[in-house]
Amino acid sequence: MIDFTAEQNARTYSGRRAHPSWAEHVRALVDPRGADVVDIGCGGGIYSRAWRDLGADSVIGVDASAPILTSAGEDHRDDPRISFQQGDALATGLPDASADVVFARALVHHLQDLQAFTREARRLLRPGGTLIIQDRTLDDVSQPPDVDLPGGARHLRGWFFQEFPSLLEVEAARRPEAVALRQALQNSGAQVETSTVWEVRAEHADREALIADLAARTGRSILHELDDAELARLVSVVRDNLPPGPVIETDRWTLWAARIPAADSQQLDPHASAGHE
Repeated sequence: MIDFTAEQNARTYSGRRAHPSWAEHVRALVDPRGADVVDIGCGGGIYSRAWRDLGADSVIGVDASAPILTSAGEDHRDDPRISFQQGDALATGLPDASADVVFARALVHHLQDLQAFTREARRLLRPGGTLIIQDRTLDDVSQPPDVDLPGGARHLRGWFFQEFPSLLEVEAARRPEAVALRQALQNSGAQVETSTVWEVRAEHADREALIADLAARTGRSILHELDDAELARLVSVVRDNLPPGPVIETDRWTLWAARIPAADSQQLDPHASAGHE
């Protein structure tokens, strides 16, 4: 399991830019221009930067890992409208009604209390604001589970699970049920819509560039479940199956957009500010 507080992992979620494919999906959900955004579970700030690129007026990245936040601050010191703060996803310490958008990418599968998270996100949102969760969930009956899709040049994760079925148990154990997440969002008074997206995670110049990325486990917490020998075996499988030339790596995600009505958000849920007096 990855240790997010370890110095050697300080840059595991740094060093890449969000792809334009992600921006297209986000613009379909919310107008980011002039928005104040809180990016919870921001890691190295990859998507904090992306929100600014989309026209957000300010972005505050929140994460529990001090080493990762130090790297994020170093990488984004050129933009004074991006700032970072160490905090708990369930209790960020940020002011009430301070955000137009709260964003959480690849976060909720690390959380045990979805209701506490949605309450905190809702506390931060202004009336009319939107919580966007980008993650993978269980029980999405609209299509086959992404872990069952075969591995290929555009869907590398398929090879992860084919080569190491034990990773399927890890993945299933950490994914929230779709029905539970929807209920937590609706309990907070939000109107919820979902969409499925294939995001281009990265474009690698060639096969060896991708192999180097895999070998370093960069931004791939699931690979920290493998020891070094197992990782070397996986790298060998990918190398043997990938054709030469550039590699466009994609991942399938669900985007949950939970919109707070343009009314007094605190009146919608009397417990929304519990613990933050």
